[in-house]
Amino acid sequence: MAMTEFPTVENCSSVGREKDTVVADLDGTLLRGRSSFPYFALIAFEVGGVLRLLFLLLCSPLAGLLYYFFSESAGIQVLIFATFVGMKVSDIESVARAVLPKFYSTDLHPESYRVYSSCGKRCVLTANPRIMVESFLKGFLETDLVLGTEIGTFKGRATGFVLKPGVLVGENKANALRKAFGDAQPEIGLGDRHTDFPFMALCKEGYVVPPKPEVEAVKNEKLPKPIIFHDGRLVQKPTPLMALITIIWIPIGLILAILRVAAGALLPMPIVYYAFWALGVRVTIKGNPPPPVKKSNGKSGVLFICSHRTLLDPIFLSTALGRKIPAVTYSLSRLSEIISPIKTVRLTRDRASDASMIKKLLQEGDLAICPEGTTCREPFLLRFSAMFAELTDELVPVAMENKMTMFHGTTARGWKGMDTFYFFMNPSPAYVVTFLNKLPKELTCSSGKPSHEVANYIQRVIAATLSYECTTFTRKDKYRAVAGNDGIVGDNKSAKANKVN
Repeated sequence: MAMTEFPTVENCSSVGREKDTVVADLDGTLLRGRSSFPYFALIAFEVGGVLRLLFLLLCSPLAGLLYYFFSESAGIQVLIFATFVGMKVSDIESVARAVLPKFYSTDLHPESYRVYSSCGKRCVLTANPRIMVESFLKGFLETDLVLGTEIGTFKGRATGFVLKPGVLVGENKANALRKAFGDAQPEIGLGDRHTDFPFMALCKEGYVVPPKPEVEAVKNEKLPKPIIFHDGRLVQKPTPLMALITIIWIPIGLILAILRVAAGALLPMPIVYYAFWALGVRVTIKGNPPPPVKKSNGKSGVLFICSHRTLLDPIFLSTALGRKIPAVTYSLSRLSEIISPIKTVRLTRDRASDASMIKKLLQEGDLAICPEGTTCREPFLLRFSAMFAELTDELVPVAMENKMTMFHGTTARGWKGMDTFYFFMNPSPAYVVTFLNKLPKELTCSSGKPSHEVANYIQRVIAATLSYECTTFTRKDKYRAVAGNDGIVGDNKSAKANKVN
């Protein structure tokens, strides 16, 4: 078959392919987008910060000129150098594991993935550095073999150059395929451009993926392993235009964030709601908030059981109520404690000690707790720790939702002290606080219900309100997936309350 006569991927049958081997390109083939710039930009920003992103953006016109008019390989080498030079290899691997899969997974081409997922053995052959793509392809698409460009390293840092035979394009792809498969001939080859034709010609069947960016991407739930945990600060894929907007906005957004943080920390809580609205922070209150408990009657305070989206959940709970509600937390940076307008109490992870402390705080008034123990960005609720259910019958579930358009206000890999500022750096961040009905006494532990049943019930009620899915994942599952640790910040041995008015 002549290389110019490859049929389109729509003509490829996906029935009975369980014993077949597929070899696919990545950009423009498995992915709808034909440009790898956004993924290089993600690594540049997450590892090197805004200055490295700016450097990459300044180099991108040269990369584009070389790529489209002189040499595809040379253009990619410019992107690799501008992104990787001087970076720790471990940092690149960390971003590739925790950040890139979310963005890759939202851009999968439906027709290519239909064929790719139907085959028993899967291989990706790409010009992208293998270190960038391997974690996603093997971890989420069940890829058996990843052949990509190998980057040069020196003493644990990337040199910015590539190893022989160079960038995998054209004949280099074909040679890599021959080296990996020997005399065996893969059944299917998928590509999207003429530089893919050499390796496609080595397969029994070759199919071209036409450029159709308007096709709908594969949905997350159709993946072998859906994306539940991910990290990184950027909400949107940083195309060149979006990268430029981000760079320009950061100094403006930082000033705005400082003003918003100051308003929340310094103003009386009853007027914080109005100050936030004046500064572009939208707070929507739903349901019927309970009135404050009068200490004179000796009644225990209400324990607000909140779903956990960011460390600001208790702040916006207090904003919605118009009064300060102390919060207990497993992990909080020192800076976040300093700028917090409410009292925060660190838990010790000692069950008896923490239970005693929470009971004492409830005797003083209302209290907020996020029993998931960590945040989750996707529409899932992690397992609720059941300890809170044993401590009081005054339980009010609160469903927390937020909206961020530029920056995520959470991190597992980075410095948590910046979480508050990144959230408030969004042009118009929003929170929806939904107060649900207080738990009936017959559904509490005092009526004989086991604590885990109470916790699971509250989890289901909040999930139904938010249209989220309940899971049994814990904070350890999250941090081991995206950060390689258990997610403990600072010294948690002390349970001393920290209050900043």
